Amino acid sequence: MNDTSIFDRRSIRKFKNQDIPNETIEEIICAGIAAPSAKNRQPWKCIVFKNEHKKRFLDCMENGIYKEEFIHNTLPKSINGLGDAKNTLRIMREAPVLIVILNTNGKSPFISIDADDRFMEICDSLSIGAFIENMLIQAEKLEIGSLWIANTCFAYNELISYLDTPYQLIGAVALGYADEKPIARPRKPLENIVKYMI
Repeated sequence: MNDTSIFDRRSIRKFKNQDIPNETIEEIICAGIAAPSAKNRQPWKCIVFKNEHKKRFLDCMENGIYKEEFIHNTLPKSINGLGDAKNTLRIMREAPVLIVILNTNGKSPFISIDADDRFMEICDSLSIGAFIENMLIQAEKLEIGSLWIANTCFAYNELISYLDTPYQLIGAVALGYADEKPIARPRKPLENIVKYMI
């Protein structure tokens, strides 16, 4: 096996203060676009943030996290995750590039949807997961560190309002040249996750 990008990829949380050219960012996103998607809906949309635009977006996220902790508490069962969200916010500020990922078919998680829409949402979420994974692998091939982020959930409504979008906010990917080399995290052994019915 010549290409080991899948196995070499790590979640990076320390980045060098070095910009990534837009052409390289687009190469990473194009790898995402090549992902399979349910019914070929390709439900992904990206917004790339850098510099002052990234700072303003993350200031909005910080405000949303504060409100979640002290004012509205929309995710009461996830309250223990706020500390991690604050740390993730710090990492996002350090990364030179932030790609926000939207589901163009998705609706707010705070509204009820029927079973048909729920299955469509599940399929589109799987498609977007493949889109993001392709981007992470391509970033690894280009020797760019990445971090897949879901902690935007703690500021969901604030960020949707800031983006002024009808689409569903899935999360974000932070990109930058890695300033660390983490060891591989433990993985479940194959025998714990595979069952053959043959």
